[in-house]
Amino acid sequence: MPSQKERTKKSLTQRLTLKSHVAKETVSEFLGTFIMIVLGCGSVAQAVLSRGHFGGIVTINIGFASAVVMAIYVTGGVSGGHINPAVSFAMCVFGRMEWFKFPFYVGAQFLGAFVGAAAVFGVYYDGLMAFADGKLLIVGENATAFIFATYPAPFISLPNAFVDQVLSTMFLLLIVFAIFDSRNIGVPRGLEPVVIGLLIIALSCSLGLNTGCAMNPARDLSPRLFTALAGWGFEVFTVGNNFWWIPVVGPMVGAFFGGLFYILFIQMHHSEPNSEVKAEPSENKLEKCELSVIM
Repeated sequence: MPSQKERTKKSLTQRLTLKSHVAKETVSEFLGTFIMIVLGCGSVAQAVLSRGHFGGIVTINIGFASAVVMAIYVTGGVSGGHINPAVSFAMCVFGRMEWFKFPFYVGAQFLGAFVGAAAVFGVYYDGLMAFADGKLLIVGENATAFIFATYPAPFISLPNAFVDQVLSTMFLLLIVFAIFDSRNIGVPRGLEPVVIGLLIIALSCSLGLNTGCAMNPARDLSPRLFTALAGWGFEVFTVGNNFWWIPVVGPMVGAFFGGLFYILFIQMHHSEPNSEVKAEPSENKLEKCELSVIM
């Protein structure tokens, strides 16, 4: 027979447990995006503030990809670990998540990214103050704003930058659809986040030069807003010929085309005659994690 202490503990756990599935998934997305930003932007901060002594482009690419992997492992079983409004958008557009959940997911993602940026700022506050004699700069050799958000290369035009973000996010979603397609080669269950991490490394190494390969509106806009409020100023929204909207709009467009192209060129052409019938239970079961991802 359980003791009074055990009954009290159980009662407290029951009171703290969220009853609403939407609430659980919202909290999960907040935590996942927070983890991604702290570990991902933290890897950038370590490389920048040490002036390359404790990291560089390789550690940044691996660090951010690993941050995504860890975030998905923490939250994938509850919300799917989207941690990216573009992913949630694709899920809704292609019928893999109900539209009413979309604002909850996106709101949690943007808030988690903002709080994550604040955490990185707090952890590296002394380093940021020492880096440029207390100045928080957006451009120049002592710039630190790009620790938190992406900025375009000096040579890139806005149309080229937009195409860059559409294309990189298109590949992201196209390949994620493939990873979770049970009728394709697939990935052993439980290893999907690792493969997504490898995908992000591939994208960062091949399409990262022009705009930093954000591919995630929450990952870029929320930390950018935080830097505007934390001392860098609202010039973070005007530099690069008002570049800020590119990593917000471009990934949403790219996510749509990525999912569409996978369905049109691959998913519709699986040879098994009853594939749609057989795949239906699997898709329902994987509603939360079928498109888990990123950056």
